[in-house]
Amino acid sequence: MKNDEFIVVRLEEVHRESGDTTTLTIPYKLNSKPGQFVMLWLPGKGEKPISISGEKEGKFQVSVCAVGPFSEAVSKLKKGDKIGFRGPFGTHFKIPKDSTSLAMVGGGYGSAPLSYLAEEATAQGKKVYFIEGARTKARLLFTERMKQAGAEVLLCTDDGSEGPKCYSPDVLKTVLETHKIDKVFTCGPEIMMKKVAELSKEAKIRCEVSMERYMKCGIGICGQCCVDDIGLCLCTNGPIIPGDLALEIKEFGSYHRDSTGKKV
Repeated sequence: MKNDEFIVVRLEEVHRESGDTTTLTIPYKLNSKPGQFVMLWLPGKGEKPISISGEKEGKFQVSVCAVGPFSEAVSKLKKGDKIGFRGPFGTHFKIPKDSTSLAMVGGGYGSAPLSYLAEEATAQGKKVYFIEGARTKARLLFTERMKQAGAEVLLCTDDGSEGPKCYSPDVLKTVLETHKIDKVFTCGPEIMMKKVAELSKEAKIRCEVSMERYMKCGIGICGQCCVDDIGLCLCTNGPIIPGDLALEIKEFGSYHRDSTGKKV
């Protein structure tokens, strides 16, 4: 498949992860890597970039949180329904060959691509500290999946309903102080990722962040996802970028632009 061609298939499985997050299993060998995304398409609803949350045995998964008209429509799909996609697109997380211990910091549905990465890393024999934060216990995702993969799962919530009442960067800070970590990976709210990137830089540890923006084409043509003020096109130069580079981006953790280019 060429990346600019749509493939339409029937969903093999639909699994509700939480009250607002659904995982779709799509029977297609995508040959993706953790951190990449597909442009998901629904007739009459358009298309949106969605991170890949897993791939094995000739099928891949995407996990979608119902936050708008498109994602709400996706969350209502059932097994056997048709869905279209193109991809995979973008850069991917890179597991250093010389590493032994990795930390992954997720927030909300940002944990989806990290769960894919964690499975890849543990399969390579890496020690993985999987740190996840959410507003409440009910919004924590993929925790059992990560335990089954062999990761050490460290949870926290804003309200203290699971784990300590704190934020995931606070947990990372403790991990960095008490364990030798070779690299940090993060995906989630940008305020969280910015703090993770800053902590990693202070500790002189390599870091990669997954930075998303409004993407229309997915192949670097429209320029919609270019960021201030260094002009990186995140659908091709990203979404996975080094933490140090992310900290050079003016809008990182501060604002983004909507479909019209207006600051939000």
